[in-house]
Amino acid sequence: MWHIGGWHMATRRGYTSINGCVAAISVDTGKVLDIEVMSSYCPTCKRLQTMPRNFEYESSKADHICQCNFTGSSSKMEIVGASRIFLRSEKNRRLQYTQFYGDGNSKAFMSVKDTYGLNSMTKFECIDHVQKRVGSRLRKLKTKTKRLSGKGKLTDNFIDRLQNYYGIAVSSNVGNLTAMQQNVIAALYHCSSSNKKPMHGQCPIGKESWCYFQRGVANGTKCFTKYAGLSNDVLNKIKPVYLELCDKQILTDFDRDVEALMELRASWTSMGRAPAGFKHHRVPQE
Repeated sequence: MWHIGGWHMATRRGYTSINGCVAAISVDTGKVLDIEVMSSYCPTCKRLQTMPRNFEYESSKADHICQCNFTGSSSKMEIVGASRIFLRSEKNRRLQYTQFYGDGNSKAFMSVKDTYGLNSMTKFECIDHVQKRVGSRLRKLKTKTKRLSGKGKLTDNFIDRLQNYYGIAVSSNVGNLTAMQQNVIAALYHCSSSNKKPMHGQCPIGKESWCYFQRGVANGTKCFTKYAGLSNDVLNKIKPVYLELCDKQILTDFDRDVEALMELRASWTSMGRAPAGFKHHRVPQE
């Protein structure tokens, strides 16, 4: 079951959405199995508050069915919606959801994982969520560490580029854990390289490599990068945080999830549709 949550207007600082919905979608067929629409606002209730207490008021109140079915912050809509869908699945749909495809740190999953018994559900992550962990960890590090951000250091552009390569390294080595680990480590040095300081020794070789330097070597041409790379000082500061996400146990979980999701993506593509979040395997532009 593919779990998707959405809001009426994106939630942002200082703003709370009053409407939201959660959908349960079959990854095998693409059909919507169930949907929960939520609102913390009822226009009729709001209008009744300002009406004089007369016949029209009493008539409207008697006929009114309140549209408000949720109280709380918009960030909790996904959790509540998922819980409602799972709790009624056996009674209304005569089925149990056994696999949950969603965000890596999804609170919605934690709210439903024991619906049919202790740990009765398996959680999978899509490749976008996998690689975004890299960005989240490095941005936290940049915020906490003095003199780590700025030109020629750990910028948002560098983080975006590195997490993209991390995703490519994972998805291009599904089923080969050793190669996956080598590639995600190589991605750090690849992105940290410059024309004056190339560090592509661990990058995959050959004309089909995702590394522009190694493709150039295989084709007998010189390739250059427009990026300034990172100094050794900055590289050494981010290396421990990044290498935590290169641990074999973490990559083992990613390998299982990505392999399953790539198979599902293929089945969706054959039907001419694909859910948001499936990332196409491609060589990024330098």
